[in-house]
Amino acid sequence: MPFDNEGFFWNFEDWNVAVFEELCREAGLGELTETHWRVVRFLREFYSSQKRAPLNNLIKRGTGISLQELEGLFPGGIRYGARRLAGLPNPKTCIGI
Repeated sequence: MPFDNEGFFWNFEDWNVAVFEELCREAGLGELTETHWRVVRFLREFYSSQKRAPLNNLIKRGTGISLQELEGLFPGGIRYGARRLAGLPNPKTCIGI
């Protein structure tokens, strides 16, 4: 099973575009926009280089999207929506890292 009990990938490397698109459909997202992709690319690139998830203000600066808009882009907001769908680890397992 590639996911934990909250739907987060166990392994960052298991994520791929096809799985992302299926997870988005399951989450009730309609058509994915360039804005969705911008957020996902930023999250994945940041995590890949830093080995940690970016803070919300870094996401805002890195994507040029307001926090309010970011929260509304994905069901579950930034933490449990965008992060989960982008394949980042569960925030609960990242505490103290």
